[in-house]
Amino acid sequence: MLLLLYLSLLCSLPHIALSSHCTVETATKTFKKCMNLPTQQASIAWTFHPHNSTLELVFFGSFISPSGWVGWGINPTSPEMTGTRALIAFPDPNSGQIVLLPYILDPTVKLQKSPLLSRPLDIHLLSSTATMYGGKMATVHNGAAIQILGTVKLQTNKTKIHLVWNRGLYVQGYSPTIHPTTSTDLSSIVTFDVLSGSSAPQHTDLTTLRVIHGTVNAISWGILLPMGAITARYLRHIQALGPAWFYAHAGMQVFGFVLGTVGFVIGIRLGQLSPGVEYRLHRKLGMAVFCLGGLQTLALLFRPNTRNKFRKYWKSYHHFVGYSCVVLGFVNVFQGFEVMGASRSYAKLTYCLGLSTLIGLCIALEVNSWVVFCRKSKEDKMRREGLIGTSHKPIHN
Repeated sequence: MLLLLYLSLLCSLPHIALSSHCTVETATKTFKKCMNLPTQQASIAWTFHPHNSTLELVFFGSFISPSGWVGWGINPTSPEMTGTRALIAFPDPNSGQIVLLPYILDPTVKLQKSPLLSRPLDIHLLSSTATMYGGKMATVHNGAAIQILGTVKLQTNKTKIHLVWNRGLYVQGYSPTIHPTTSTDLSSIVTFDVLSGSSAPQHTDLTTLRVIHGTVNAISWGILLPMGAITARYLRHIQALGPAWFYAHAGMQVFGFVLGTVGFVIGIRLGQLSPGVEYRLHRKLGMAVFCLGGLQTLALLFRPNTRNKFRKYWKSYHHFVGYSCVVLGFVNVFQGFEVMGASRSYAKLTYCLGLSTLIGLCIALEVNSWVVFCRKSKEDKMRREGLIGTSHKPIHN
């Protein structure tokens, strides 16, 4: 089942596709250099004039909705969305013709505290145009191609720029709404030198690392730790097993925590390799689960014996921390599917089937425990009332 989960997750992730070939040709202009962008099948072409530090750049993108938007921009300071000076194209809500407006993506936009409103850019934008593939008769639809051209005067002796691009589903009036927040969409950033054409390492193809991170965490926090809890709850009362239940429980918990630690470290590394990509809830839940798992594992080192007066407090602590870790682990695994864009994938279906099996097993064992408990209570009551005898071993003189 674990191998099936890994393969399902690998196959279900959105593939980071590249355009087969970038082009320097448009209907009206020829550029000197071009480059495929790592997400959304987008590309750019440009010509840089060193004598006056002027950059002519055209962005080739596509719509994902008839009422959507497509845009690109330059961040003057850092490779992230916040602070980007953008040109965004979308159908005019009144005429239906393509309009191209300038926007500044300040922190309030990222926090969605206010709508994104057009305003003049504080960079030297000399000209800008947007053209649909097919000319004036072209219509906006899912997959419709668009070219957005901008001429910008860069700072003297500065040839490295941070290019940001994206696309969204809706425009409210003249205010583009938030774009999809999959890992691919949040990675639409590249830093490159307009003079040489070389780009800085962006670590954009992190698909395999994300698959490993998701699979390891789903197995550790989402399967092994719950199995360890089930072992402790339902097998400890079976006298025929002796201490075997404890070794099975401790082994599963320790192995699950070690595996989860590997997944946690990979998640931290993914955050370092994805500047501008933030999943706050997923990250906070991951840290909480990791801390609770660490406390639960440390409990094995400070486990008092059964006669110690602090044993009951230790048991309460152990149960509370353990069940909290399991519940938060479940929540964060499903949150991880949302983050990876696999909320309707075979990977999630596979995990849900495994989780359903564990839940069904718990229900069956819980019912059996209550049946045994009720039967034993009834026998004890009948024994106290003398309705059944107490078996004694014969005494030999």
